[in-house]
Amino acid sequence: MNTVATRYIKMTAARYLQDYQIEFEFDDQTKKVIDFENFLKQAKNPMLKKYLDLAVFKNFTLRDGDIDWNDYELCFPIANIYEGDL
Repeated sequence: MNTVATRYIKMTAARYLQDYQIEFEFDDQTKKVIDFENFLKQAKNPMLKKYLDLAVFKNFTLRDGDIDWNDYELCFPIANIYEGDL
């Protein structure tokens, strides 16, 4: 039986850039810029549409290595952000 070591990636920084773009840094020095605009415009859940308001969108925090909007009302798996795949 093969054993595969799993490495957990931790988000270390999240910085708002412009429009719906946020730059993320991870503990392995990887940086990713994610544009959330298409995701938000295509969202079926009406609660997520409020994040099209840039003042609301920009109001995120980095909590326990994860990006958090409004007590996890809007969140994404870290692996998806790391891969740049929403």
